[in-house]
Amino acid sequence: MFSLAKENIKIAFDSIKSQLLRTILTVLIIAIGIMALVGILSGVSALENTISSNFSSMGSNTFNFQRYEFTASRQSRRERQKINPVINYRNVKDFEDNYNFPFTNVAVSFFGTSTAEVKYDSQKTDPEVAVLGANEFYIENSGLEIENGRSINVFDVKNSNAVCVIGSDLQKALFTVENPVGKTISIRGSKFKVIGVLKEKGSTFGNNQDLRVIIPIQKARSIFTNPYINYSMSVKVDKADMLEAAQEDAILTFRNIRGLNPIEDSDFGVVRSDDLLTRATQNIDALYIAAWIISIITIFGSTIALMNIMLVSVSERTREIGVRKALGAKSKTIAFQFFMETIIIGQFGGLLGTVLGILIGMAVANGFDLEFSTPWVAMIWATSIAFIVAVISGLYPATKAAKLDPIESLRYE
Repeated sequence: MFSLAKENIKIAFDSIKSQLLRTILTVLIIAIGIMALVGILSGVSALENTISSNFSSMGSNTFNFQRYEFTASRQSRRERQKINPVINYRNVKDFEDNYNFPFTNVAVSFFGTSTAEVKYDSQKTDPEVAVLGANEFYIENSGLEIENGRSINVFDVKNSNAVCVIGSDLQKALFTVENPVGKTISIRGSKFKVIGVLKEKGSTFGNNQDLRVIIPIQKARSIFTNPYINYSMSVKVDKADMLEAAQEDAILTFRNIRGLNPIEDSDFGVVRSDDLLTRATQNIDALYIAAWIISIITIFGSTIALMNIMLVSVSERTREIGVRKALGAKSKTIAFQFFMETIIIGQFGGLLGTVLGILIGMAVANGFDLEFSTPWVAMIWATSIAFIVAVISGLYPATKAAKLDPIESLRYE
């Protein structure tokens, strides 16, 4: 039995080699369908990894105060959009003084600029470095980690010390050999001592998180004096079961600071890190569904194409089938030969499509600065679907070949 199967597989390979051009075209048709599946799923997976990583950088068990809600409903042209006042320094200072919920830390920060030029000795960067003013809780609440040196502490903030923590890309740009900790850099004519270097975070949608400088908030306020600076606040709760209560108390406190009465809507937004991730995941799920629909349509076309080509092959080899049957070949042997031929072509197409799909996924990830990871699930699905396509496409042609009458087949021209 095993030797017979081995012989049929050998005959199937010989038949494939004898019709090489048709086989290549068939493999390419299947590969295009599998490539669409693996490529799209790889791209969506890379997007999901990037979004999850980006939102996780906000830190766990945190909620943020910002000027507007994360999502705002679309308004008609006749409606006037409500303009919320900026969250100014007086607001955040009052919040720090009045919010005393247990097991919480309040991080306060603001963007001074995103186009700073940083100098060290004779070296300088392009004017593309972000400068943030922050208090002692910002780095911890944001999910950042110190790789070298230390973080900004309460004494740096209260004494307005001229110290800073830099991103990993800034270290690479200015300190190729030297240890940056203890060195002095210049930002807008002000000197800052480097006390720490952040661990690499990568780039998200073109936003480089490693090309930045964090300085004490009071020192930053003396450099960036725009009266309409919008501050951000992030509250981290050490105990997860107290997150809801901490958020409700924080909203009530900030509403009082804003001078809102009980019937007025809040003129600020509050968003939790897990809420952002949930909303993003819902959008990703919709992309997955769309990817599967597109891929299934493409693979359905591949199935029809493969079945059509195998039926043509049966017609062209009718006389061969008649000769084999006249020499004693059984119907199931003929069917197995054509069926194995279809399976082999399908697996070649699946393998090629998987490789091309992964390459497309990598190209998309590199092009859009996404975090690519090997799409094992997509590869398993691709292999399985390639096999299913071959089975579906091969059953009818194999059955048709097995049922041919040997006498009529020998007469076929």
